[in-house]
Amino acid sequence: MIKRVLILLILLSVLFGGIFGWKHYKAEQSRAAVASMKRPAVTVASTVVNSEQWQSSVPSVGTLSAIQGVAVSSEVAGIIGSIGFDSGTAVKQGALLVQLDAAAELADLRALEAQLKLARLDYDRATALGMRTALSQAQLDRARSQLDSLAAQADAQRATINRKSIRAPFDGVLGIRKVDVGEYLAPGTPIVSLQRLDVLYVDFNVPERYLQQLQVGKTVTISTAAYPDREFTGAVSAISPNVDDKTRNVQLRATIPNTETLLRPGMFARVAVLSGGIESVLTLPRTAISFYPYGDSVFVILGEGDGITAERRHVTTGRVRDGKVELLSGVSSGDKVVNAGQLKLQSGQPVVIDNSVELPAGVVRG
Repeated sequence: MIKRVLILLILLSVLFGGIFGWKHYKAEQSRAAVASMKRPAVTVASTVVNSEQWQSSVPSVGTLSAIQGVAVSSEVAGIIGSIGFDSGTAVKQGALLVQLDAAAELADLRALEAQLKLARLDYDRATALGMRTALSQAQLDRARSQLDSLAAQADAQRATINRKSIRAPFDGVLGIRKVDVGEYLAPGTPIVSLQRLDVLYVDFNVPERYLQQLQVGKTVTISTAAYPDREFTGAVSAISPNVDDKTRNVQLRATIPNTETLLRPGMFARVAVLSGGIESVLTLPRTAISFYPYGDSVFVILGEGDGITAERRHVTTGRVRDGKVELLSGVSSGDKVVNAGQLKLQSGQPVVIDNSVELPAGVVRG
């Protein structure tokens, strides 16, 4: 019985061993066939690593703000009688924006002016009598005090009436109106935003290590998402006297002319303070670089004729300017790299170059 079981086990082992051996043999043959197959060439666009002259700069990011900007409000309470502006229009300093109802104050002013007129007559009469010693000096002083008190009350009432007329404090552009005619306006209630737009500030921070390169008057360039192909130029107007002890950054403010009123307060801006001389740098279009969390890379094109291949190389990138990226290591001047088609590539794969389509400089991969 034991012999039969052993023979059966041996036969089964031989049978299954043969099956698994045959499958392994076929799998190895398939892998060898795949490995021996030549990968198809991928069509790509190419560019060349250039050596360019860049002026050294200190990069940062900042926020634009108005050189003058307020939320127009009222000092006194009242009912809005009329509104003298449209949302989004430009106004001059002193332009009437809102007129509050001042009928009661005007009536009080007329009453005060009548009392003032009478007090002036009483004072003139007392002065004339005093010259003939009919009145004492105390009575004359009392009449003078009454006249001065009423005059002060009339001036205060005129000032209150003037505050009922809300005017533009400076030239600028109005925002969206927040009140309506007939509405009760409490003191301090925002009426409309007024911003001066011909000149703007940009506030930004830079690390303290750059402090020796920064001076008031240094040229500043900014770019915004709204106008990616345009740079705006200004100058550093103020440098904070202290360094933030938490971030070790120093705050700067630059003044940017905005005669075309393209820029608006609150916009995000990429800032560069031109701080030094001209230096030679290696650059590539942003489209040629794949940006990934584990590092940046490019595909360098090697070989000639039918033997052209693409090899992935890791690179160290630096500043970005006008759609071009500074390369600190990984490539040399004159190297030909893939500018489009990286997503289909593997390192060592054959490529066919086709530069008939030009890509925009702002495209980024990764």
